[in-house]
Amino acid sequence: MKKSFLLALLLAIVSIAPVKADEGMWLPMLIKRLNQRDLQKMGLQLTPEEIYSVNNSSLKDAIVSMGGFCTGEIVSPNGLMLTNHHCGFDAIRENSTVEDDILTNGFWAKSYEEEKPNEGLFVSFLVRMEDVTDQILPQLEGIESESERNAKIAELSDAISDQAEEGTHYDANVKSFYVGKEFYLFVYERFTDVRLVGTPPSSIGKYGGDTDNWMWPRQTGDFSVFRVYSGPDGKPAEYSKDNIPMKPKHFLPVSIAGLEDGDFTMTFGYPGSTDRYLTSYGVDQAIAKKNPTIVEIRDAKLAALRGDMKASDAVRLQYAAKYAQIANYWKYFIGQTEQLNQNDVIGTKKRLEAQFQEWADADETRKAKYGNALSMIEEGYKETDNNVISGTYVIEGGLVGADIILFTYRMARQIEAYMAMEAGIDKEETKDNLKIATAEFFEETNIPTDKKLFAVTQDLYAKNVPIDQQPQYMRDLGDKYNGKWDKFADKVYSKSFFTDKNTLTAFIENPNEKKFEKDMMKEVADDLFEIYRGQAQQNAEGRELITKGNRLFQEGLREMEPNKDFYPDANSTMRASFGNIANYKPRDGVTYDFYTTLEGVMDKEDPNNDEFIVPAKLKELYEAKNYGQYAAKDGKLHVNFISTNDITGGNSGSPVINGNGELIGIAFDGNWEAMSGDINFEKSIQRTISVDIRYVLFIIDKMGGAQNLIDEMTLVKTRSVKDMNAKAPLPEAPRERMNEKKEPEPAMN
Repeated sequence: MKKSFLLALLLAIVSIAPVKADEGMWLPMLIKRLNQRDLQKMGLQLTPEEIYSVNNSSLKDAIVSMGGFCTGEIVSPNGLMLTNHHCGFDAIRENSTVEDDILTNGFWAKSYEEEKPNEGLFVSFLVRMEDVTDQILPQLEGIESESERNAKIAELSDAISDQAEEGTHYDANVKSFYVGKEFYLFVYERFTDVRLVGTPPSSIGKYGGDTDNWMWPRQTGDFSVFRVYSGPDGKPAEYSKDNIPMKPKHFLPVSIAGLEDGDFTMTFGYPGSTDRYLTSYGVDQAIAKKNPTIVEIRDAKLAALRGDMKASDAVRLQYAAKYAQIANYWKYFIGQTEQLNQNDVIGTKKRLEAQFQEWADADETRKAKYGNALSMIEEGYKETDNNVISGTYVIEGGLVGADIILFTYRMARQIEAYMAMEAGIDKEETKDNLKIATAEFFEETNIPTDKKLFAVTQDLYAKNVPIDQQPQYMRDLGDKYNGKWDKFADKVYSKSFFTDKNTLTAFIENPNEKKFEKDMMKEVADDLFEIYRGQAQQNAEGRELITKGNRLFQEGLREMEPNKDFYPDANSTMRASFGNIANYKPRDGVTYDFYTTLEGVMDKEDPNNDEFIVPAKLKELYEAKNYGQYAAKDGKLHVNFISTNDITGGNSGSPVINGNGELIGIAFDGNWEAMSGDINFEKSIQRTISVDIRYVLFIIDKMGGAQNLIDEMTLVKTRSVKDMNAKAPLPEAPRERMNEKKEPEPAMN
């Protein structure tokens, strides 16, 4: 990594002000190189080696990527893990039945035997990361084609990853940064036996629902509890009753000492993606075309789901996670569009682009290298502009418009291979796997509901996409059904053998090639994929211009401002961010405090609104003020808080950590006024919303009666002076602030 980049990073971190957000999601290997004295001045009392180390236990060893879509943190010597309720939502749903609806009622395991396995869920611990730029970048010189460049990167990355995995049980991959200018190797240890330990009722874990989503003030108990298991040898193993709770290299102590305005905060996690270097051309396309199209399609899908879910508890459980996922990003894109306009992000981008162009044109060498970067990007967006709406529809309203479409396409490819196989053991095994996949799909899918989704998305697709960009079946059949796509849905679902478990199972048992080729749902799926592939080809030249232009633009920006903290966009790799507890002013005359309390839960209570129901037991505890050791100094129970940390999707479940390396909260959301933040960081108003760890423990203890889980954790009950943004270096934190040695609990299964 360039020295100027490290210097910029150091200056950015040590100059943090308690009233401004602190931009940047930093790779942990860089933090290790920073000066400990400067970090102490801002309130961080851990040494670099305690934060990130390859050879010794460090903070990074307590942080996991959960399922590749969220973050979790280990909080006990027996593999106990905290994350968000919405991260554990699908596992909670899968363990719920109409008779034992833990999604609605909550669940707390009082012993290891009661913990619930979750097929397919895994967590990954980062073992190490390594800069491999010098092994890749020199071999890309002279390659002009983006497809050839990507192929060469993939070839080299695979070789490096394979070498890292050789002789180990680790997984490895190489990630690209700055649009293919730097490359890092990441080595992980993946554990696949992850069991559900506890969850609050959804009335707590999802309090406020879609209404409060992305909003502050907030009063949501967005957490769930899992445990990671290993084989008896301590290594990852598939689920077995013989497995034992894994013994982490590090776990987080939990502070219940309380928070104060200005306190130092650090997040560690796996942010999914940001687009901070997006140009004004990309922002304009998002505002004008892509975002509104996504919102329109998802709005229709949510409306179709709501009725069926309300009418049937079984359907509600089947679709709870899917509905939540659709709704989350439905509101996200509404908010992002609004705030891109409100915060004048296009204007901000254009001013930077004008500065960049002036800098590039001022020197002949720079002009030759960077002078055409922005014009290439502009031309690329113009070439892709015509396919944005249809491209969004082919995915949102087509391939994933109804679950049956993607299922059919994938199943059809496997059936084709199956029919071509010679009789034998392999064919019998393939047939069994096809039957298993069929059973799993229909267990998770309510066909009448799926048909409604199909009809409504087909209708929108036909109305809003030009006919020459529609799939072939839609062009052929539009006149026949006279725009009545519900009738088309009736026909397809009644005729296709892919839409019924028994007929599909029977077909797998006795396949018929003629019947296979004429199946209506297969035709729909094939035609949609044909459109998808065709648009990818049409957009190839434009995307190549955008990619090349962006690579030059980012490289030039770093050269133009060598003292600025240019960090790479998030890409699902471990990052840390630094900030402070801080309030903010969203608009004139309004100031939001940095925390909310249980009083706010009660103020919003509405027994007639599913989003704002308060459980009877929680009301009893509130009325009795029975908060135990989790109450704040003023006697109130704090629920959520905000800080200036820089996070995005994938950071859900990330620990919020104080200066001593103690857990003080679990991050779960951003704020509405800064929803343009994935594209342009909003320094004065961008906030991370977290659930206060005291509320988490209160719910586990007082609501759930799971004292066994509290006993597993190392609770820190007093604030150290080092928490309070010290102005000068202080003595090193005592060792008991790190993981105290304690005898592990005996395995119970």
